[in-house]
Amino acid sequence: MGYEVEEIQDNPELMHQYGEEIPVIFVDGKRHDYWRVDPERLRQALS
Repeated sequence: MGYEVEEIQDNPELMHQYGEEIPVIFVDGKRHDYWRVDPERLRQALS
């Protein structure tokens, strides 16, 4: 199992796009979760 994590901070364009949904989690280029991240659901998506 391999995956890459990219943390993006201080990006005005993304702040405007996602605003109060932060943090926003993408898995395989698709929005998976936002605001509250369910750890078990994220583990399943990464496996």
